[in-house]
Amino acid sequence: QSERGTARKWVGKIAVTASEPSLDAPLEPQFGRCAYFLIVDADDGSMEAVKNPGVDARGGAGVESVRTIASKKATVLLTGKCGPSAVKALSDAGIHVVTGCSGTVRDVVQQYKDTPKPD
Repeated sequence: QSERGTARKWVGKIAVTASEPSLDAPLEPQFGRCAYFLIVDADDGSMEAVKNPGVDARGGAGVESVRTIASKKATVLLTGKCGPSAVKALSDAGIHVVTGCSGTVRDVVQQYKDTPKPD
């Protein structure tokens, strides 16, 4: 429980769409077709790069991508854009989706962590 005027800290794993397996890589704007998902632990700052199995899929790329980040226990996805079917599947998996992100993975994660978490 947070005290009045004190922002609660974000905890858990944050998935970010990325073009390369590095925190300094640019955020990849398209969820289902990104090259990598970087899974960043908001608590300790550790990072795991996971290749997106849906990057070359003819169809169903979003569904496979959802399975991938859900299997890594991510609770948040930071990306540029995400189609409505993928947003629903992510929501159903308990993953909060934040679209409209841009910049490096490191910057996007920090911006997100600096945002006060609602009670």
